[in-house]
Amino acid sequence: MTARIVMVAGESSGDLLAAHLIDALRARLPDSVFFGIGGPKMEAAGFEPLWPSERLAVHGYVDALKRYRELSGIRKDLLSRILADPPDAFIGVDAPDFNLWLEERVRARGIPAIHFVSPSIWAWRGGRIRKIARSVSHMLCLFPFEPELYRNAGVPVSYVGHPLADTFPLQPDRAAARERLQLPDDALVIALLPGSRESEVRNLAATYLETACILAERHPAARFLVPLATRETRLLFEDALRQTKRPDLPLRILFGHSVDAMTAADVVLVASGTASLEAALLKRPMVISYRIGKWQYRMMKRMAYLPWVGLPNILCRETLVPELLQDDATAEALADALDRWIADPDARAALARRFTELHLDLRQNTAEKAADAILPWLKKRGA
Repeated sequence: MTARIVMVAGESSGDLLAAHLIDALRARLPDSVFFGIGGPKMEAAGFEPLWPSERLAVHGYVDALKRYRELSGIRKDLLSRILADPPDAFIGVDAPDFNLWLEERVRARGIPAIHFVSPSIWAWRGGRIRKIARSVSHMLCLFPFEPELYRNAGVPVSYVGHPLADTFPLQPDRAAARERLQLPDDALVIALLPGSRESEVRNLAATYLETACILAERHPAARFLVPLATRETRLLFEDALRQTKRPDLPLRILFGHSVDAMTAADVVLVASGTASLEAALLKRPMVISYRIGKWQYRMMKRMAYLPWVGLPNILCRETLVPELLQDDATAEALADALDRWIADPDARAALARRFTELHLDLRQNTAEKAADAILPWLKKRGA
């Protein structure tokens, strides 16, 4: 059995997910062809890109509006190619704003439309599930509480676990991470992760640095690590650092290496997002903090129906780690919250046990499970 499969993935996380899925599907269907929109990892797995995934990358609402015509043109062009020579399946990997439009139209033509990574309907925009039900033949979910939402809406669904749980070790090696970063075994190390987007770093850098200054006064031997993802975010943070007028602050900026930084750390200050899940899988005590524009925060707060924004708390359905958001995210409050973890080894040990349970729940061999869920749709098409 062979198959022709169109895939669309945006951003590096989607590229990695899709590459692992291609490998798992090719193990079952060796002569299959994968093409569409993807990144370098997908291409290395044998994917044929019609457009690179970086063409789908947008940075905020303003950039999305500026590039609407370009992105709409790519989407319509891809749809025309799909309908002219229908594949055996369409797999949209994340990028819901781009993919759901395509999925609704290819499904209407009898092509199975599988969506890999549920949109965050459990956090806000809950009404979106009606559009998903119209668009998607099968949803593949990363989190264990998501399938029930889709079953209630009549959407075929499978829980496949989170790929990070497959790749992260159950017992992180802090000593090895400290050796790689040339840090003493007995140092108090605090990791600061103000986000991967420029807007996040712009909103959080000064507060995180002020927090570090407070903690440095309380713990003179402490070391601070700040992993940043891009040149732009590094420049923003360095500018904020210059404005602190604390050249003696024992702080080291890293280009990437966020997993090493969190593994080496005793405690982590992190912006809400995937990094908070990484910190949980690394069994690290953390404080989650976030700040956005006032009008955007009011809108999101009004639309949200969960009491948490951080993935560790959402997944465990309890407030395991503090969340200090918006006006509550003062440097003094953040420093106090981090200090409570530093001062309480029993609380740190209890949190690590809870995060180990979460890690085991999420460790499902994601790519293999996803491939198993997709295979019946290909058989229905006679691939």
